Amino acid sequence: MTTPMVKAKGGTAEVPVVDASERRQAPRVLVDLEVDYASEENYLFAYITDISETGIFVRTTTPEQPGCRLNLRFRPDDASPQIEIEGEVIWVNPYRPGAPDNLHPGMGIRFVDLDDDVRDRLLELVRRFAYLT
Repeated sequence: MTTPMVKAKGGTAEVPVVDASERRQAPRVLVDLEVDYASEENYLFAYITDISETGIFVRTTTPEQPGCRLNLRFRPDDASPQIEIEGEVIWVNPYRPGAPDNLHPGMGIRFVDLDDDVRDRLLELVRRFAYLT
């Protein structure tokens, strides 16, 4: 089964159409965490604006293409060890300068190949942020 694609407003890139029922398989909480991510060609720095046990949204004006695998590194706080995880770009909100509806450019990333320890750390992080909000 192929993922339906649609042309992004004001751009030439095609982005996957995601059924709303599939977009939120786990509760998400708002955060403001720095993240470093690397793909085969790029090493970049951005911010995570929401997180769940299954994925994150990274706010950036230069999102990677859907299907791209990324190595992600972020630290919940100064006292916590860094979390290193692999993710796959699932959807993109492309940067469209001047567009009034383009308040949150970036990419939705689903975590892949989680081991139990990392999954437990993510669950604890999500619970902690959910409790604070």
